[in-house]
Amino acid sequence: MGSDILVLGAVGDLILDAPGPDAYFEPSLEVLRSFDVLIGHVETPYTLRGHEESTDVAAPACPPDRLDALGRAGFTIGTLAGNHIADRGAPGVADTLAALHRLGIATAGAGPDLAAARRPAVVERGGLRVGVLSYNCVGPDGAKATSGKAGAAYVDVHTVYGKPFGGPGGMPMEISTFLDRRSLAAFQDDVQALRGDVDVLIVALHKGVLHVPVEIAQYEVDLARAAVDAGADAVLGHHAHILKGVQIHAGKPVFHGLGNFVTVTSALSPSPDNSPERRAWAARRRRLAGFDPDPAMPRYPFHPESRNTGIAILRVGSHGVTAGFLPCWIDDDARPVPVTGDRGEAVVRYLERISREAGFAVRMDWDGRTAAVHPITA
Repeated sequence: MGSDILVLGAVGDLILDAPGPDAYFEPSLEVLRSFDVLIGHVETPYTLRGHEESTDVAAPACPPDRLDALGRAGFTIGTLAGNHIADRGAPGVADTLAALHRLGIATAGAGPDLAAARRPAVVERGGLRVGVLSYNCVGPDGAKATSGKAGAAYVDVHTVYGKPFGGPGGMPMEISTFLDRRSLAAFQDDVQALRGDVDVLIVALHKGVLHVPVEIAQYEVDLARAAVDAGADAVLGHHAHILKGVQIHAGKPVFHGLGNFVTVTSALSPSPDNSPERRAWAARRRRLAGFDPDPAMPRYPFHPESRNTGIAILRVGSHGVTAGFLPCWIDDDARPVPVTGDRGEAVVRYLERISREAGFAVRMDWDGRTAAVHPITA
């Protein structure tokens, strides 16, 4: 750790929709266990109860004991606010929370009602209190928690489609997104309230344009800035299932999308056993996102560029939080493997490139194992 007081690690989406999930963590286990605090996004419900309730393409529920792999991998905080956490209704939310808490993993972002979903996860390490808040911005309204319904904490986003190319029915020439004012105010109130109670404050946002490289919607930038301006030390994004750019706002790191980590599922692979909704989504995916999954990786139905992934590193020192990135590559067995040398640098340069193409002035200083993220100043 050197002069660092704490070193935090964070990964993107975690889906353990396969038997024996420990095997998928094996290549990264030593690295994951080295962090003082390790954060990951638990994407789907883990329950043997309930039935599918989502109006979206529901994620399959998995047995709660699959989450034991997260405890063995060293995770200390699980963020839960997402578009799939309520796909099995209140029983799915309750059983997922119970399984994680049994493992000693603190949670944020979902609960039996909205007040519980908005509560932060707080852990103490090295004499410092680390707080994490988690919110969802995407998916069906059914994912939202209310005063009397289980689900996720959320920030509402509105979308306006501009004039269509070629006339009615054509693709819109411009898409604008903006944050709901009341929802944004409640979000900032939560951040400001936590700020006085912790030494390090992280905000996790489930957001982004699904499966599409580079593109970052305006609401994502606005919400990340709002989080930092309200007191966050760092922002972590996930949901898009592909890496997105890194930004530095007011000296604070924003990882707009950490992509996949252990994200194994057969739910989106064409199969006679899948529901009509899942089969229809698989058929539409090529038109909407421009790719077909690799048939040799049936449990990894994602964009080929999403195999570039990694671990965000947040180093807490006497002068605040600085950002780094440990590159990984999803191998042919759908396992995230930490990579060094030329392969590692290729992943880092990919992240640096998509950050700049998204309009973020950052550079990444590669040391052969990890990259430090710095703003480019004029």
